[in-house]
Amino acid sequence: MKASIISIAIPGSLSSLWTTVRSAGAFNVACSFAALWTFVKVIRALRWRLKTTQLRGPPRTSFVYGVSNDLASSKDSATMYEHWAQEYGVAYMIPSVLGQTKIVLSDPKAIAHFYARESWTYARTPLSLVMIEKLVGRGVLWSQGESHRRQRKALTPAFSNTAIRKLTSVFYDSAHKVKGAWDAELESSKDGNAVIEVQNWMNHVSLDTIGIAGFSHDFGSLDGKHASVTEVFDTFGNNPKASAENQRINLTKKLNATMGEISNDLLLRSRREKDVNVKDAEEEKSIIGLLIKAEGQEAELHMPEEEVVAQMKVLLLAGYETTSTSLTWALIELSRHPDVQTRLREELLVFGADPTYDQLKANLPYLDAVVHEILRLHPAVSLFNRCARTDDVIPLSEPVCNASGEMTDSISIGKGSLMVISIRAINRSSAIWGPDAKEFKPDRWLTEDGISGKAKEVQGHRHLLTFVDGPRTCLGKDFAITEFKTVLSVLVKNFVFEMRDGPDTQVEIAMGILPRPRVVGEDGIGVPLRVRRYE
Repeated sequence: MKASIISIAIPGSLSSLWTTVRSAGAFNVACSFAALWTFVKVIRALRWRLKTTQLRGPPRTSFVYGVSNDLASSKDSATMYEHWAQEYGVAYMIPSVLGQTKIVLSDPKAIAHFYARESWTYARTPLSLVMIEKLVGRGVLWSQGESHRRQRKALTPAFSNTAIRKLTSVFYDSAHKVKGAWDAELESSKDGNAVIEVQNWMNHVSLDTIGIAGFSHDFGSLDGKHASVTEVFDTFGNNPKASAENQRINLTKKLNATMGEISNDLLLRSRREKDVNVKDAEEEKSIIGLLIKAEGQEAELHMPEEEVVAQMKVLLLAGYETTSTSLTWALIELSRHPDVQTRLREELLVFGADPTYDQLKANLPYLDAVVHEILRLHPAVSLFNRCARTDDVIPLSEPVCNASGEMTDSISIGKGSLMVISIRAINRSSAIWGPDAKEFKPDRWLTEDGISGKAKEVQGHRHLLTFVDGPRTCLGKDFAITEFKTVLSVLVKNFVFEMRDGPDTQVEIAMGILPRPRVVGEDGIGVPLRVRRYE
């Protein structure tokens, strides 16, 4: 009896033992992987500390977030970056999320070195690549290294001086549509003036312009036509819930789907037109023509359909967001500074007819000064983040004190270092641009000594970082500046602008896809200005 009991009990005991062993084995394997992951992280951290110059910087204000929350909640993070540069030197470190550290560059020589190696030595972080791919696909904004060089080379002819010269009439057409609509609104008003929400109008100008100039497609938003892409773009700025992360993700998906649908439709239509009509060489200067040419198997720089659609999404995004934001800021600053507005109008009226592309570039110095002062004070993209793919040594124009108290005129950068440049802080830095750096002062662009020696060391377009520098200098820079000048010249010549609630009206930054101006107290991205005809 005992034997039978034992014989029955043993199998159960073995089963339990095997289960225990298996559980212990799985646990041990998990522990081993965790230990290996921790070991690799520690080794990488030690290597980074050995390879990277340890710099001074602000203390961590949050154990989890470092100073990231302080920057995110600040109404003017650029001032925080500038203050830290004054306190810790032209290169310093800031604590970031989950124990990470970022290196901030505020020195023109260091920034020039950094941008010259951007896309190869310094690349986007994996997270930013994922976000860009989800939004606009694997186009020129996403690509890096050799892929970026190839895509950029395929797109460059569409943004040449010759190509933009032919597109200037498109810019004027959009500007005069706005003029016509505002004339009609003022005609119906009792006292000859009206409050107009100018930011929405600038959005429509930018969208219709990039549609016609880039794709030979008229979205018709200036004519009151419903454009699905306008609705999706505007949702980012006008929906207060968009600040919540889950809402932003949903909006990004919707934006991606809408832009993809429009891009595919434009691509198919252009192919059909190409099949029916033999396009001449001039027509291939259009952006869509160059993209279709690159898509062909026989193209010198082959661009598959996925990349073609991605480029179109980038162009829609850039064409809608950046120029419209700059135009809105220009109308705000001119409303705040009526003397500048009057002087600009006088220059335009003396000149007479709508200036040509070449005249916009060379014959209207005050218009050029106003435009570049807006681009300096209000860059569309305010922050530039990258990750070091390899070790590097960055030279400095002036020595900094490292964490050990020693002075150094260069900093070593270890692979994996997170790098930050605050474009807005550099453009507005008192150390670089002088004591009046925060002021709207177009005259600084008209005299020899208007731009300080330190600012002249900044190697971006006209000593600005607004269009970045190096291999990723904004491809559409001249397109954007010409459109900016064209629209602004038409509006200022024909209308007088004032802040609705007086010159002291406060303006804040609202987060859309890119930061946008908003009059304090307005919903969404509202910028209501009082407008009347100039007579």
